[in-house]
Amino acid sequence: QVRLVESGGGLVQAGGSLRLSCAASGRTFSSYGMGWFRQVPGKEREFVAGVSWRDGSTSYADSVKGRFTISRDNAKNMVYLQMNSLKPEDTAVYYCAAAATVAAPSEYKGYDYWGQGTQVTVSS
Repeated sequence: QVRLVESGGGLVQAGGSLRLSCAASGRTFSSYGMGWFRQVPGKEREFVAGVSWRDGSTSYADSVKGRFTISRDNAKNMVYLQMNSLKPEDTAVYYCAAAATVAAPSEYKGYDYWGQGTQVTVSS
């Protein structure tokens, strides 16, 4: 069992930065692939970034490559999403998720646990 709690969302102007944090509980956190997703009303949940548990390899959606960075600290049971050069189209609720796999899937159905989400709003 893994419990996830996101924080760090808020309102920021276009071009600004935010860092999202995800605090995980559970003794086996280091064995889960971790991902960040986002969702806007009326649309499917969208993969943003993922990090594997074994070698820390990362993957990103094309829309955020070069702007967002995912990282994890297994000693602290934390996952982070550093978001730079934010755009209005990045506005969404952002979710942290854990998958009982080595890698971090890009499909939301591949995840076993979800946080409650944190709102990110980017003004133009």
